[in-house]
Amino acid sequence: MLSTKQKTQSITKKKVHEGEVVIPDGIRVSLENPNIVVVTGPLGTVKKDFSKVPIEFEIKDNKIRYKIYMKGRKGYALINTISSIIKNLFTGVTKGFTYKMKIYYRHFPMSVEVQGNKVIIKNFMGERGVRRAKIIGDTKVKVSGDTVYIYGLSKEDIGLTAANITAACKIKDKDPRVFLDGIYLYSKEEGINLD
Repeated sequence: MLSTKQKTQSITKKKVHEGEVVIPDGIRVSLENPNIVVVTGPLGTVKKDFSKVPIEFEIKDNKIRYKIYMKGRKGYALINTISSIIKNLFTGVTKGFTYKMKIYYRHFPMSVEVQGNKVIIKNFMGERGVRRAKIIGDTKVKVSGDTVYIYGLSKEDIGLTAANITAACKIKDKDPRVFLDGIYLYSKEEGINLD
């Protein structure tokens, strides 16, 4: 199997797209491997693995620069995608992110609780069984009344956790316009806000 460097060298004939992001004050960025970016700030540390993308990073002059070895529209589109992901990492380690979800039931009162790295949903639509949703990464989940707070430093992990909770409450063979029971995302905020 080819290493990342060999893959990069084998496709250097393809068009190279370049981009850069300025590193804000108070944030430290390092490369763990050629494709793993580690961002450290006041709230903690976040890692992002870009090994599935033909990309090369370099940290120089308080900027993180990257070259994308992919031709055509896909390569060009990745410039802004990579930039947005890195900026979200910066926001995460300085402010954090909070997603809020509403527990809604019309027919059967359901209970939601957190056990370890799982969100446990009991009595959903009167079911005897328990539904579970996995918490991704270092994301924290808090249940208060009829609101579920999902917060942490990685926006990607928070979004995946919220998607897992929504998917765990999927209703089959019933009209969702009538049977509205579920846990629904209603707010995405920067900063850790548990009010």
